[in-house]
Amino acid sequence: MPPDVALFLWLVLLVALFALDPAKEPKVSVALWVPLTAMFFMGSRQPAQWLSGNIAVGDAAEALTEGNPLNRTISLVLLFLGIAVLASRSFRWGDFFQRNGVLTAYLLFALVSFIWSDLPFPAFKKWFRDLGNYVMVLVVLSDPRPLEAVSTLLRRLGYLLIPLSVLLIKYYPSWARQYDPYTGFATYSGAATSKNMLGVLCLLCGIYFFWDTVVRWPDRKDRRQKRVLLVNGGLIWMIVWLLNTCNSATSRTCLVIACLVILAAHSKAVRRRPGILAVTVPLVFLIYVFLFFGLGLSGEFASMVGRPPSLSGRTEIWGIVLSQQTNPLLGAGYESFWLGPRLERIWAGGQGAINEAHNGYLEVYLNLGYIGLFLLLLFVVAVYRNICKRFKPFSSIASFALAIWTAFLFHNCTEADFRSGLMWLGFVMAALAVSEADRVKARETAALHKHTDSGTKSDLLLEATSHGCDSHALPIELSAFRSAGSFDGWGDWRALGDSIVPPCSRPDA
Repeated sequence: MPPDVALFLWLVLLVALFALDPAKEPKVSVALWVPLTAMFFMGSRQPAQWLSGNIAVGDAAEALTEGNPLNRTISLVLLFLGIAVLASRSFRWGDFFQRNGVLTAYLLFALVSFIWSDLPFPAFKKWFRDLGNYVMVLVVLSDPRPLEAVSTLLRRLGYLLIPLSVLLIKYYPSWARQYDPYTGFATYSGAATSKNMLGVLCLLCGIYFFWDTVVRWPDRKDRRQKRVLLVNGGLIWMIVWLLNTCNSATSRTCLVIACLVILAAHSKAVRRRPGILAVTVPLVFLIYVFLFFGLGLSGEFASMVGRPPSLSGRTEIWGIVLSQQTNPLLGAGYESFWLGPRLERIWAGGQGAINEAHNGYLEVYLNLGYIGLFLLLLFVVAVYRNICKRFKPFSSIASFALAIWTAFLFHNCTEADFRSGLMWLGFVMAALAVSEADRVKARETAALHKHTDSGTKSDLLLEATSHGCDSHALPIELSAFRSAGSFDGWGDWRALGDSIVPPCSRPDA
């Protein structure tokens, strides 16, 4: 097929997916396009890279220190738009900081760390740039329908970048193919900047579309759900093809682990005893870390996924970066390790133009020391405890967040995601979405109780049963709970119904 024809068909597919999306949530705010734009650039390439047609723009070392004016301008515009959206919604910053004290402490420590950085101003610029990522998360979660907003954002991101990556690899290889400077082998990056970044994109989108398919599967006989499942199946097929093409072993393995977690979370055994999964997941990870790092079995694990014992040079990189002797307690300063003369010394060590430690925990230690690593791990533990609370009663948002949490921890053993990356943003969004789900349900329950106080409970039961449980005929306080195919879906609707109305047939069955 000629490339121009393929490009035209991709445009037709993109318009059809957005205009005729069977999973569309019509009540989601149009402000969602702001974080979607930011995540598009984060998951693919920066504006200057798209305009130039090259992944590298200008001198690499200088770009790491100074950045790019066009990229910086667009980031500032998105940041100010995000702040304007939050201001229009009267976002309560004080409540947010109080509810997320550990994350706030980590960000403040990262801000203060520019004081002892070798290059304070570039370090501060990087912190301010990454602040925009958290603003984008808050724009999503402050939406009037926050859980649907998260689902819509991830779905649209997949619509934009997954088919585009397939198009570029198959029909525009000069945009999507690179060559290893040492082996000479071709690697495929799709719409991203490297095969590892393409793997991260496929990992995040793959977890979402697989989870969404599992949630919708019980209602697969419904006509609308059939169309959604068909779209999901097509995107999942593309994701599998991309992962095999780019040969990102870490992302592929983590996606399999995340899918197993989702299936386990939705199984009858775990739903009866959620404590089984709550104990198994961290236990398996700790055993893996002990075997991988404690007993030095990394080579055996690498061989199992088709990688050399050196993990494609990662073990050598770990030795080089640890030999730089940064402050063990405070680190080199936020995102400062890969700047200045230290960067030139590392590049002269024979590993090429690397700019990450290929281990998220080590990356945080290098930049923020033991204090920063402790705060970050404390946030990870707090997120896990919050997720486990959502399994009693069961909520599908918990299975999604747990899958992201698990994949994130495993992925950081050989990649650096604890920084301003797509996987980190997805992790923070899922973590805060779990808390937001509790507050949404609390507000809706309070509104429901207020409604029942103004009328008798029997009247509410009569109204519900007389309409066959049609949520559109119920009061608005009840209809807010029906979110078929969204994060809480029919599982939470039935759980709520057990305490309000007797079970009856679904309106779309």
